[in-house]
Amino acid sequence: MNRAPKWFVPVAVVALIWNLLGCVAYLFDVMMSPEEIAKLSAAEQALYASRPAWSVAATAVAVWFGALGCVGLVLKKRWSLPVLALSLAGVIVQDFSLFVLGGAGGLAGPAVYAVQGIVLVVSIGLVFMSLQGVKKGWLS
Repeated sequence: MNRAPKWFVPVAVVALIWNLLGCVAYLFDVMMSPEEIAKLSAAEQALYASRPAWSVAATAVAVWFGALGCVGLVLKKRWSLPVLALSLAGVIVQDFSLFVLGGAGGLAGPAVYAVQGIVLVVSIGLVFMSLQGVKKGWLS
């Protein structure tokens, strides 16, 4: 195994924290009470109610596999690549549901594009980072 660059583990740790925050957000989302949902704006309530179960499942795959894949990066393990690829697939399916089928941009406004765009870029970056780690022998 080749030695990973000095930036590799710190970036992996930051990515792990990012994904753990995603896990927390997911848990808050799926555990919302009817009273909490009622406090959302009408557009947010419509978006929340219109989500199919497979879209929520894709979000779960994105965040939980993202966190697990980042643990793999911190530990410098090759298995992080397929796990992070599954996380990216979850993000893509979630985005398809939100934007193509659900019209989230029209309901929630332009901020949702920015947030989901950042999520997608980070997910792609993590897959690229793990792929480079495998190719360059940084991951065992």
